[in-house]
Amino acid sequence: MRWGDRFGIHRWRGHKVTTLDRQANNADIESLMAFARSRAGVEFYVEPETFATDTTAVAIAADGEWTRRRVGSPQVIQKVARDLRLPVYDVQITGYPQRMRDFNERRKRQGGSGAASI
Repeated sequence: MRWGDRFGIHRWRGHKVTTLDRQANNADIESLMAFARSRAGVEFYVEPETFATDTTAVAIAADGEWTRRRVGSPQVIQKVARDLRLPVYDVQITGYPQRMRDFNERRKRQGGSGAASI
């Protein structure tokens, strides 16, 4: 593991980064971990890499509050989820939970965005 690569971002993703995006870094992973530790019922949903965006994970709390960060590869968030003893799902298989959509709708009515600010 490379110095400064606490979560294995470079090891699992390699050096290939999408064309239009920045690389995931330790701060991204730490932000997801802080969100998960400060809220109840958090689950992670892995979003695939696209042409414009690196692999991301969405952490969704029991009340539907959520945050999204780059993770570099699915293996990174799977390790984090295992360490935190939290479930991780592939969003292409499961989709997003209804509680996230409900939370977004409530925030929209209140004039805010759906994502949490960390």
